[in-house]
Amino acid sequence: MIKRRIKSLLKSILKSKYPQYSDLNFEIEKPRRADLGDFSTNLALILQGKIGIKPRELAENLVEELKIEPLFKKIEIAGPGFINFWINPEVYRENLKEILKKGERYGAIDLGQGKRVHIEFVSANPTGPLHIGHGRGAAYGDALARILKFSGFEVFKEYYINDRGTQMNILGASVYLRAKELSGEKIDFPKDYYQGDYIKDIAKEALRLYTDLLERKEAEAIALCRELAIKIILEDIRSDLENFRVFYDNWYSERALYEKGLLNEVLEVLREKGDLYEMDGALWFRSSLYGDEKDRVIRKASGEWTYFASDIAYHYEKFVKRGFDLAINLWGADHHGYVARLKGALKAFGIEENKLQVLLIQMVNLIEDGKLKSMSTRKGEYVELKELVREVGVDAVRFIFLSRSHDSPLEFDVELAKKQSMENPVYYVQYAHARICSLKEKAKERGLKIEEILEADLSKLGEDEEIEILKKLSEFSDVVEMSALGLSPYKIVYYLLDLAASFHEYYNKYKIISEDKELSLARLALSEGCRIVIKNGLDLLGVNSPEKM
Repeated sequence: MIKRRIKSLLKSILKSKYPQYSDLNFEIEKPRRADLGDFSTNLALILQGKIGIKPRELAENLVEELKIEPLFKKIEIAGPGFINFWINPEVYRENLKEILKKGERYGAIDLGQGKRVHIEFVSANPTGPLHIGHGRGAAYGDALARILKFSGFEVFKEYYINDRGTQMNILGASVYLRAKELSGEKIDFPKDYYQGDYIKDIAKEALRLYTDLLERKEAEAIALCRELAIKIILEDIRSDLENFRVFYDNWYSERALYEKGLLNEVLEVLREKGDLYEMDGALWFRSSLYGDEKDRVIRKASGEWTYFASDIAYHYEKFVKRGFDLAINLWGADHHGYVARLKGALKAFGIEENKLQVLLIQMVNLIEDGKLKSMSTRKGEYVELKELVREVGVDAVRFIFLSRSHDSPLEFDVELAKKQSMENPVYYVQYAHARICSLKEKAKERGLKIEEILEADLSKLGEDEEIEILKKLSEFSDVVEMSALGLSPYKIVYYLLDLAASFHEYYNKYKIISEDKELSLARLALSEGCRIVIKNGLDLLGVNSPEKM
C-alpha cells in the first residue's frame, strides 16, 4: 500500500518534469538495513541514462518535490543516487484504522481489473487415486485462484479429464484381467498395467454389476470395465479434492472436444495455414516453425489421435471460443518438454504465447520416521492424498505444500506436521490468531468493549516492536500483489510466519491488557489488526483460522 503510494508520487513528478519518461520502469524496495530507511528507489539512477543529468543531482531535484509530502518523516540520498525514505509513523497508525474498518477485505487490490483468468490444475488422469504430488498441485492451484480473485481478476477453475486414449484402454484392461483373476482364472498380469488394490476393488464392483461380464466379448467387457473405472475413480478424486477444500467451476471431458467437432475445426484452421502435413501415414503439425525443437505427430499412423491433438483443441477453445485473457496450467515437472510445443500451437493461431503460463509442480518427498517413501502410480506404490490428510489434517497439508515455490522440490516431514507446538509452522501462525481471540475474551471479562478499539488513541503505540508490527501490517497488500504477479502463494506463507513471529514476541514482552485503559485499547487494536491480516492471509491459502487451540 505505502510502496504504491511512493511509486504514484514519483510517477506524478515524472509526468510533470519529464513527461516522455512517465512510464519509466523503476523499483521501490525495502532496504536490507533498517538504518537505510523504510523504502528505497533507484529512479534517479535509471533516469540519468535517459536525460544525461548526474544521478545525485536528479535525486536532489526529486527529493525537493517530495519534501512537503506528509507521508515521509525523512528522505535522504545515498551512494550514487539512491533515495531512501522514512515513513511517518502516523501513516502506519492510520493504516491500522483502515484494517479495522475493512476487515476481511483489507489487502484486496484491483490489479486484475476484471481480466478473465482460466486456471487448470490437478487434471490427473482418472487411472487411480490422487497421490500427494497431485495434492501439492491442488493446494497451489486453489491458493493461486484465491489470490488472483482477491487481486481483482475474474477466475475460472477447471479440471481437465483425460478420459480417452491409450491409458484409459489400459485401465479398462487392467480391471478386466483382475475380474478374470477374481473369478479363478490364472492371469499373467502385464507390468505396464495398473496394479493397485483399487483395481481389484473396481473389478469386484464390475463383477457385481455385470454378472455376465466374463461371458461377453472381450472388447465389450473391457469397455464396460473402462467406463466403470473412470466413473468410480473420478468420484473418488472429486471427493478427495472437496475434502481438501478444492472446488471447481467446471469438470471438462476430453471426449467433449471430439463429440462437438472442435478438433475438426482446429485442424481446418491449421490446414488453411499450411501447418499440417502427412508423412509415414501420420499427420504432423509444423511446430518447429513456432519455436519447438521438431515437428510433432497429432494423429498416429494407426489413426489414433495423440494427447497433443486434444491439447491444441482445448487451448484453442480457452482463448478463441471462451475468450479468456490468461490461461494458467499447473502440470507435473515431467511435462517440461511439452510447454514449447503447446505455446507453438498458440502462436499458429495468432495467440500471444505469454497468455499461457505453465507452472511445473516439483515432487513431494514424504519423510516419515526419518525415511523417504517412494512412489509409483502403476505399481500402486504411493501415498494417497487422503491418507496424508487423515493423518495430519487439511490445514497442515495445505500450509506446508504452499511453503515453497512450485519449482522447488518439497520435503514433507509428517512428524513435524503433526506436532501441536511452535515448531510446526501452521500451528505457529494459527496460534497467533487463537491468542488474539483469547485476548479479546479477556478484554470483555475486564469490562473493555472491543468496539472501542475503533476509537483508540493509536499514538500510544510507540514502542519499537509496535512500530515494526504496524509496518508489517501495511505490507500485506504489497505481498498480495507480489504473490499475484509472480503466481507465488509461498510469499504469503513467509509473510504470515514473519508477522506471527513479531506478534508472539510482542505478546511475550508486553502486557496487552493493563490498568491503563487507553493503552490497553491501543494494544488491542494492534492485536486485532494482526488477527485480521493473519485470517485474510490464511483464507488465501485455504487454511482455517481457529479461535481456540
